[in-house]
Amino acid sequence: MRAYMETGFYLIYLATTIVFAVLLILSSKKHKAFLILGIAFIFLVGGDFFHLLPRAIGLFTKTLDHPSKDLAYDLGTGKLVTSVTMAIFYVLLYWFIYALTGKKRNHLIDVAVVALFLLRIFFCAFPQNGWATNSYDFTWAFLRNIPFVALGIIVIIISLEKLKNHKYLSKLWLLISLSFLFYLPVVFFASANSWVGMLMLPKTICYMLMVIFAYLEARHLPKGE
Repeated sequence: MRAYMETGFYLIYLATTIVFAVLLILSSKKHKAFLILGIAFIFLVGGDFFHLLPRAIGLFTKTLDHPSKDLAYDLGTGKLVTSVTMAIFYVLLYWFIYALTGKKRNHLIDVAVVALFLLRIFFCAFPQNGWATNSYDFTWAFLRNIPFVALGIIVIIISLEKLKNHKYLSKLWLLISLSFLFYLPVVFFASANSWVGMLMLPKTICYMLMVIFAYLEARHLPKGE
C-alpha cells in the first residue's frame, strides 16, 4: 500500500510541476522573468525524477532499505543529480525575484550566491559522499548542505523582502522555509530509516504550491508589466 500511495503522489507532483512549469514559460510573454522561473522548475522536476524513480522501484520491490548493487547505484546517483539541480533551482529563483521586481541586485550578494552554488557542487563532487554505493557519511552530508542551506536562507530573505507586495508570491519565503524544514531530516536520517524519507511528501507539496502560486501570479500580471 505504501508503495502505491507514495509513488502515486510523486507522479502527481512530477506531472503537476511539469505542466505548470510549461505554463510559466508560456507566461513569459507577460513578463520575461517567468521564463527563468519555468526553467528553474524544469531543472527541479528533472532532478527529482532521477531521485524518485529508483526510490519507487525500491518501494515496489521492498528493497529500499537493502537495495541491490545496481539499485544502490541508481539511488545514489539520483541523489547526486537532485543535489545539483536543487542548487540550480535556487540560483534561478534568486535571479527570478530580481527580474520580476526590477530591483537592482547587490553585487556582493551575487558573488555570495555564485560562491555558495560552486561550493555545493564542489562538495557534491567528492566520492566520499558515497553516491555510487548509496552509502551515507554524516560529515560529507553536513559539508555539502552548509552552502545549500546558506543559499536557501539568502533566497528566503530576498523573497520576504522583495515579494511582500505580490499577491500570490508573498508567501514564497514561507514555502521555501518549510521545504528546508522537511528536507534536512531526510538528508541526515533517511539512510538509517527509510520512513524518514516520507518527509519528502510535504516537501514536494511545498514545491507544488510554489509553482501553482507562481502561475497565478503570472496570470495576475497584465501583459508587459
